[in-house]
Amino acid sequence: MPKYIFVTGGVVSALGKGIAAAAVGALLEAKGLRVTLQKLDPYINVDPGTLSPFEHGEVFVTDDGCETDLDLGHYERFTSGRMSVFNNYTTGKIYNNVITKERRGDYLGDTVQVIPHITDEIKAAIKSVAGEQYDIVIVEIGGTVGDIESLPFLEAIRQFRHDVGRENVLYMHLTLVPYIKAVGELKSKPTQHSVKELRAIGIQPDILLCRSEVPLSGDVKRKIALHCNVDPDSVIAAIDVETVYEVPLSFKSEGLDRLIEKKFSINHFDNSSGPDVSLWADVVKRIKKPKFETTIAIVGKYIGLKDAYKSLTEALLHGGIANNSRVHLQWVDSEDIEKKGAEDFLSEVDGILVPGGFGSRGIDGKIEAIRHAREKKIPYFGICLGMQTAVIEFSRNVCNLSANSTEFDPDVKDPVIYLMEKWFNHRTGTIEERTKESQMGGTMRLGAYPCVLLEETHAFRAYGTKNISERHRHRYEFNNKYRGILEQNGLVISGISPDGELVEIVELKDHPWFLGCQFHPEFKSRPLEPHPLFKAFIEASLKTKALFT
Repeated sequence: MPKYIFVTGGVVSALGKGIAAAAVGALLEAKGLRVTLQKLDPYINVDPGTLSPFEHGEVFVTDDGCETDLDLGHYERFTSGRMSVFNNYTTGKIYNNVITKERRGDYLGDTVQVIPHITDEIKAAIKSVAGEQYDIVIVEIGGTVGDIESLPFLEAIRQFRHDVGRENVLYMHLTLVPYIKAVGELKSKPTQHSVKELRAIGIQPDILLCRSEVPLSGDVKRKIALHCNVDPDSVIAAIDVETVYEVPLSFKSEGLDRLIEKKFSINHFDNSSGPDVSLWADVVKRIKKPKFETTIAIVGKYIGLKDAYKSLTEALLHGGIANNSRVHLQWVDSEDIEKKGAEDFLSEVDGILVPGGFGSRGIDGKIEAIRHAREKKIPYFGICLGMQTAVIEFSRNVCNLSANSTEFDPDVKDPVIYLMEKWFNHRTGTIEERTKESQMGGTMRLGAYPCVLLEETHAFRAYGTKNISERHRHRYEFNNKYRGILEQNGLVISGISPDGELVEIVELKDHPWFLGCQFHPEFKSRPLEPHPLFKAFIEASLKTKALFT
């Protein structure tokens, strides 16, 4: 039976429970333990797929096509695990399952209640990710203690210790210890109140992760331990660090791995040397002390909330790690380009990236940015919508077509990007029906799909193999009706689906590095294994920088 670590949060949101849970996973994996993680979100949406990026940040997509919370991206970046539909549950998903069972008559006339039916469903969801292949299951509870939405989840994990045995469950609580600069003191009272709230629910935390700007002295730790009913060595300082990839190293220095082993009585692993975190130390060194620097412009429309592009910014960082380079990000609102032109915003950058997105707002600015990259020979990387807009720009300005996507203009004369009515789903082996519904409706291509690469292309050189698999999240496709004229004018189709029907990657001839892909490569990039396309993009940008310096 696996051991379970439940990570809760208190005082304020955005303390970094996802990073903390992922870092604990990384630390335990470095000890040789087999780890998986799960996120339980208290919001009522069935999944975050319909939420605005401004509301909830990016939507992370798994191989099996599940739209999930962005914290699952942290889990995959910090550990070797690959998340699935079972690694993210919401209140909406839990209630939907219970109501479906009630309508089907599964409860045999019982009055359906939060306890035991909802809590039992939550516990079943937790057990759905557990298996003999794992030693540790880390479960993060979204929200903060005291939120009414979180109560069923907290009650479920309270019961869980009784169900599987006290020796198999550990409660880890992340809380804030603010530093008051005016008096030069750390204040433990918010942590005390947070733990008091948690204990009132029936959960006594075993370990406290105390987020703070400055180190916690022994006296502060002992004070927190006394008032929160934990051992002093169970008070772990979660100090602000320069890069999130330093968190596993920080937790190791605090002895968190040994503490977890001690509390779980795990004694069949060699504890003498501790976890091997040398790879993480190398990553941190490359981030803090790189040999090179490059500047990348991200031309988007959600730049007011950086979490909307969380996996993307991390993947660019990973590309920098692979090239021993610091990557400076220059955020450019595509609507500003529409007003003032590309030159004012993009003249000093070494590479230009247009990310994914939905809707027509800011599209003309993205197209103008792509034109600037094409004409000025600046390395360009278009992802999802960034590929589609690159095709539109090329069609208009090189092929002289009246081109657009039917997403933005349903009556366009030359729909180079359009909504296919039928397509073969290589992941499920079935024919999918697409309906011309609103943007939030219809069928999306979600999850991992195979792609065949054309040799002697940027894509092939980056991957070093002909057959790849990447994750998708989009509806609109390249219109093969225009493939001939675009290729005749210099567009290179460098990646297609195995049946040749779906264009996955496009490039340009006679350009240092210009590539657009339908999929989201950022979802598979990791600091210990940077994605090939991001590695190649940053390498090309560094070469461009070298040419002009």
